[in-house]
Amino acid sequence: MIILTEKQYKEILNHALKALPNEACGLIGGIFEGDVKKVQKVYLLTNMDHSPEHFSMDPKEQFGAIKDMRSNGWVMLGNFHSHPESPSRPSGEDKRLAFDPEASYLILSLLDKDKPVLKSFRILKDQVLEEEIELKELQLEGD
Repeated sequence: MIILTEKQYKEILNHALKALPNEACGLIGGIFEGDVKKVQKVYLLTNMDHSPEHFSMDPKEQFGAIKDMRSNGWVMLGNFHSHPESPSRPSGEDKRLAFDPEASYLILSLLDKDKPVLKSFRILKDQVLEEEIELKELQLEGD
């Protein structure tokens, strides 16, 4: 399971909407609590391909995001990207480029912009496993 706050979900959604008609992309950093991945920060990155069908993250932005994660004691939990005109499921290219079986691959479909669909997947060599996403309200320290 992966846990995002409503605010983090909205960051991903707004980033994807601003990138239209192209795909948006980014990284997610956080912590593991047992089998649960808790997202601490969403990193909105530039799609260097400027394409509606694929993405490449800006290497300098990726490096900066990883550096920030490490400085906060977090790890990279995975990445996200949008599908402007297709469902929220890994494409053939998404599967081919998925090198980390532990990573969460979040895909936000904007096929129906009024009803965006965010799903998370773990992509193994020969299988795709959907991962549960839980959206939480932002809680203040001490709550």
